[in-house]
Amino acid sequence: MSTTTSTDKSAGFATFDRTTSIWGPITLGLGLLISLGAALYAAFGSGMGISTAELLTAVAAVLATFGVIAIIEPISYFPILGRSAMYQAFLIGNIANKLLPAAVVAQANLGERPGTRRAELIAGSAIIGAVLVHITTLVLFVGVLGTWLLGTLPAPLIATARVYILPAVFGAVVLQSVLAMKSRRTTIVAVIVAALMVFVVVPLAPALTHYATALAVVTTIAIAWFARAKTPPRVADSVASGDPATQTR
Repeated sequence: MSTTTSTDKSAGFATFDRTTSIWGPITLGLGLLISLGAALYAAFGSGMGISTAELLTAVAAVLATFGVIAIIEPISYFPILGRSAMYQAFLIGNIANKLLPAAVVAQANLGERPGTRRAELIAGSAIIGAVLVHITTLVLFVGVLGTWLLGTLPAPLIATARVYILPAVFGAVVLQSVLAMKSRRTTIVAVIVAALMVFVVVPLAPALTHYATALAVVTTIAIAWFARAKTPPRVADSVASGDPATQTR
């Protein structure tokens, strides 16, 4: 009975992976074409007088500033989201302050460690829920009530809220990630490396400011790899996680 259930589960995941590998790139590619088409029309079809040289200069400036993030973000998010949820997240956007927190909170509440197949499905479901909530609240509270609410609040209060909103969101994400991962050694390494990068490396070498995040992530991964526990995970944990790959190791 258990062998049949395991076989059905493996077949289901294989079908899911095959569908994801087909429709994930297709939907991402369509999103890219639509986004680029809109941007190119705004640049060259709307009569704004933007030249090709100006466009290339702007693209080069964006790549120099944010290009490293395009590499770091997929590497950082993949262990938590998994492949299918990665397609969803990068097609929707607003990952760090909306979709990733939703996935982390859902995995933590359901008692699932990131990196398993079940965690991947939970992340995908959480992203769908986050998008539905976001669209609903956007229509009701931003489209209908947002302008009225902002008009009633004093300007100093709005300015103060803007200063603390992003740190509050990232603080909640970090705490949820620490609780979900339950990896004390990696957490300690990440905290020490991040603190050294912010308070020592960047003040001594300001030219590394734009690369501090990338350096912190790469350094943390390297140190955590060498400092990892050398004992293999227990079989019971692998079976409980529902990951066929780990079950066969």
